[in-house]
Amino acid sequence: MTRIYKILRRSEWSAARTAGQFLGSAVDLEDGYIHLSTAAQAQETARRHFAGQADLVVLELEVSDLGEAVVWEVSRGGELFPHLYGPLEAAKVRAIHEAPLGPDGVPNLTGLA
Repeated sequence: MTRIYKILRRSEWSAARTAGQFLGSAVDLEDGYIHLSTAAQAQETARRHFAGQADLVVLELEVSDLGEAVVWEVSRGGELFPHLYGPLEAAKVRAIHEAPLGPDGVPNLTGLA
């Protein structure tokens, strides 16, 4: 099993649950795919892109549940990042994690597998 993660605002997740799917945050829509991270990449993603943002959640996904819509592409620092080309079906979310801000203002993502 390979778990990957999506950090987003709680309000975005709430709307996605109601709609049955998540089409992406503003940056995802702009780039044409949903940005995801591995557990090893997620904390740095949180630091770079979500510092100071409260009320975030982290969606836990299984790569095999998403099929060929997940493409691993070179991104930050030459690392391969998972990108989802297409909507994320809410039913495919395996778990939802809280992402409280730490004392440094960065979401704390400890505990991701």
